Amino acid sequence: MTHGSDCASLGEVANESVEQTGPATKADFVYVDIGSVDRERKTVATAQAISVEAAPSRAKQRLRSGDVLVSMTRPNLNAVAIVPASLDGAIGSTGFHVLRSKYMVPQYLYFLVQSQQFVDAMCAVVQGALYPAVRPSDINAFVIRAPSLAEQTRIVDKLEELLSDLDAGVAELKAAQKKLAQYRQSLLKAAVEGRLTEAWRAQRGPETDSEESGAQLLARILRERRARWEAKQLAKFEAQGKAPPKGWQVKYQNPTEPVAADDLPKLPESWAWASIEQVASDDAYSLAIGPFGSNLKVPDYRDSGVPLVFVRNIRSGRYGGAMTKYVSHEKALELRAHSVQAGDVLITKMGEPPGDADVYPADQPPAVITADCIKVNCCAAMMSAQFLAWTINSEVGRQQIRPMTQGVAQKKVSLGRFSRFAVPLAPTAEQLQIVELTSIALQDAEEKQKAISLALRQSAAQRKNILQSAFSGQLVAQDPNDEPASVLLARIRAERGAQSQAGGASRRQRRVASE
Repeated sequence: MTHGSDCASLGEVANESVEQTGPATKADFVYVDIGSVDRERKTVATAQAISVEAAPSRAKQRLRSGDVLVSMTRPNLNAVAIVPASLDGAIGSTGFHVLRSKYMVPQYLYFLVQSQQFVDAMCAVVQGALYPAVRPSDINAFVIRAPSLAEQTRIVDKLEELLSDLDAGVAELKAAQKKLAQYRQSLLKAAVEGRLTEAWRAQRGPETDSEESGAQLLARILRERRARWEAKQLAKFEAQGKAPPKGWQVKYQNPTEPVAADDLPKLPESWAWASIEQVASDDAYSLAIGPFGSNLKVPDYRDSGVPLVFVRNIRSGRYGGAMTKYVSHEKALELRAHSVQAGDVLITKMGEPPGDADVYPADQPPAVITADCIKVNCCAAMMSAQFLAWTINSEVGRQQIRPMTQGVAQKKVSLGRFSRFAVPLAPTAEQLQIVELTSIALQDAEEKQKAISLALRQSAAQRKNILQSAFSGQLVAQDPNDEPASVLLARIRAERGAQSQAGGASRRQRRVASE
């Protein structure tokens, strides 16, 4: 902010003393820390009573109703709040800078520290890499307009009027956003459990009786897969000029059976459960995890070549672009067991929780997955890749992924456990119908989501503009009857000077008395 006759630093106008003694008694007390602040609503949401014995060393600041709390850590998160009357006397963390003033309307300061001017200024003076933070002196040095108390009150009243309407609209948008997310999950659940195509199945005529059921489809593909393996083995024996040894067929490894379906939903009569390993193709490396760290290191990364796919790509559904990392074509050949092609299903094997799935898009070149990813190349004659991805992302998938997840520092799903993931297998024609119906519904939901996201961005910009107008003197009309800001500031500085002199005299008296 620019300096002027009505400007002052926060340290001048809102730096009343805050006791740093912690709780006054041995009784339990209410503790307010950074985690207590709801960053969206800018309120203290979760303050809890704790015992003195359990109190952290940061529990020192004795708060009063009307204190404005400003987080000094990661100011870009804008964790600010005003202490309500119900928390008068609570103990605050020293991670807050407390703004307290008899010269300023508390709500004026509360809205001020939400302004983009303040946030930008604090972000510009952040120190520290591991725990980025600002110092109290940085906050105290921020220069603000210090209008009269009457003008502050008018500004606060206008802000509350404008922002309450805006916040109500934002709340409605976020509620709609939440409903869309719930709708999407309900849609996926209905799709992979067969309820989405109930009417479609009922309308089909007698000519469909000859169509393969899911169980018949699975049995046929597994027979064909074994037959191909046996043909390859016989060709190998013939090339070696050897007769097949006795019992050679027993060396065939059947794909892993799916997990027990006791806790899984009941499927339509024409459907069946299959495992991930069963629905994967029998091509080499059709079911694989990313390379171990020793096989793919950061020094292997290049600015061009064969792209790498990370967990973040799968979660966002975005591939390519300026942030893409690559490996050389020679390195990609070395890592061919981990290569992915258009149409492969990609799954995250780590995270909170793991198990997000996406289909690698057709407009992307062949790539290589990184360590914390799984890829499945589906048997096209049995399983739609999109249907498989939706199954993994649905609640049917989530309830299977959760018990598969293991680990302390990082929770992961192993390929061995994941290979037994149970997939609902619908007849081929019904899978195609499900993909068509679900795609249309999801596209409609995506359009609504984009509209909501745009409205939320516009609301955020509008809020920023309103606050900017408020603290640049443009939101409310000036009243010539108000006390001039210069008079208010002169009084503040005079009182501060008197307090400083009194404090100095008191210190001198104590020093003399001790000599």
